Amino acid sequence: MKPASWSYAESFVAEDDILAAARSRADEVGVAPVGSGVGAALRFLASVLDARAVVEIGTGTGVSGLWLLRGMRADGVLTTVDIEAEHQRLAKETFTEAGIPGNRARTIAGAGLDVLPRLTDGHYDLVFCDGDKREYAAYLKEALRLLRPGGIVAFDNALWHDRVADPAQRDEETVTIRDLGRTILEHEALVPVLLPVGDGLLAAKKEWAPEA
Repeated sequence: MKPASWSYAESFVAEDDILAAARSRADEVGVAPVGSGVGAALRFLASVLDARAVVEIGTGTGVSGLWLLRGMRADGVLTTVDIEAEHQRLAKETFTEAGIPGNRARTIAGAGLDVLPRLTDGHYDLVFCDGDKREYAAYLKEALRLLRPGGIVAFDNALWHDRVADPAQRDEETVTIRDLGRTILEHEALVPVLLPVGDGLLAAKKEWAPEA
């Protein structure tokens, strides 16, 4: 894909001033939010699912969270987890500026792998992972438990700065993400797709299982 076409696709769904402000806050605190293409894809997935309950690992300053909330149903609740409480405070500012009611965004300060095991099995429509790349395999295991049948798990940075596609790149993060893709491809209960938006969005639907 030519750079001009990629840029056109990435900005096809425009961001508003609220998302621009959230990105500015992210720059100030050194957070790398999802690109606008990934954000639009997340909103689309939440909308297609008519999502009522979503989990996000990696709150940042609320960029991805706001995209998700705008795709969810009006009574949907986003549970967003981040190890940095200050980032979550900034995310709450973003949600407030966007007119999101306070009861629709539940922020939990803590590490993803400490918080996820405490969440309810089979309760969630969508799990979005944008935390520690080295923990992606563990996030997948938790997501499969948390998702209802027909729900979707999605991972940001699935191309990891063009490193995943290069077999010569063997750093820990790259290998973990590459192995994650292979695991999802080979999983009998998942329907996968890798979208070349942003830094790559890897998503998979949890298949409906027949009643025992």
